[in-house]
Amino acid sequence: MDQDMLRGMMDEVKAFFAGDYSGHDYAHTLRVYRLATRIAEREGADLRVVRLAALLHDVDDVKLSPNTHAGKDHAVALMRAHGVAEETIRTVCVLIEEVSFAGDDTVEPSSIEGKCVQDADRLDAIGAIGIARAFTYGGNHNRTLHDPAQLPNLHMTRDEYRRHVSTSVNHFYEKLFRLKDLMNTQTAREIAAHRDRFMHEYIDEFLLEWDGAR
Repeated sequence: MDQDMLRGMMDEVKAFFAGDYSGHDYAHTLRVYRLATRIAEREGADLRVVRLAALLHDVDDVKLSPNTHAGKDHAVALMRAHGVAEETIRTVCVLIEEVSFAGDDTVEPSSIEGKCVQDADRLDAIGAIGIARAFTYGGNHNRTLHDPAQLPNLHMTRDEYRRHVSTSVNHFYEKLFRLKDLMNTQTAREIAAHRDRFMHEYIDEFLLEWDGAR
């Protein structure tokens, strides 16, 4: 990918997420970009397509920009402004559409490039960073930290998952603890194993402290 084009797109994506404090900020995008590049290099994927999709994967996220989500309007406009070929734009939009977790309706990407980007996004949702993002998102959306009387819902459709309002701790059971086993590539599975262990240890400690047992 042309470095000038890449820098230009990064600057625009950074401006797009200015003021976001939900955990879907520019720093998240950069981490996904770096992880996706790392995975793609090891898995033999098309780096140019992977990098574009990783960089733009959240600019039309349904939680952040519901009006542009269906057509990927922001991503398409950015790519066209930087001279990306229409065929590549269509490919990147497919990859972006396949990234998101959607409860029991989550899809497995149709290409190795899509698998690399989805894995990178999922990896940033687990481990130490994932813990921080889960509580940041919960606080940003006025969610309760923990309520032992509110049990997690482990089986939701895409629509149910998007409408569901839960506690931050339940989010670990409803999504984050499931991600290790949903990784598509061997590279991501190796990274996820450590992050998942750390996350389980943290929640175990959290619950002990919540009950005053530690």
